[in-house]
Amino acid sequence: MYTAVNGIYENGQLTLTERPPTTRRTKVVILFLDEPVTDIIVADSAAGVRLGSLDGQYNIPDDFNAPLDDLKDYM
Repeated sequence: MYTAVNGIYENGQLTLTERPPTTRRTKVVILFLDEPVTDIIVADSAAGVRLGSLDGQYNIPDDFNAPLDDLKDYM
C-alpha cells in the first residue's frame, strides 16, 4: 500500500509537512514536483484533530444504518 505525505526539500534536507502514518522503519519513495513552494507548515504534535477529541459532541441515531424510505425502490 502507498501513502502520500507532503514535505519540502531545501538545502539537502527533507522536512515533512504532514505526520507519516507509521513510526517504524519503512521504505520510502521521494518524488520531486516542479511547482513553487509558497508556505512551509511543519507538522506539529499539537496540530490537527486528535482521535477521540470530538467524543460526546455528536450523537448518531440508532437507525443510522437503516434503509431510507426514499431509496426502497432501488433495494
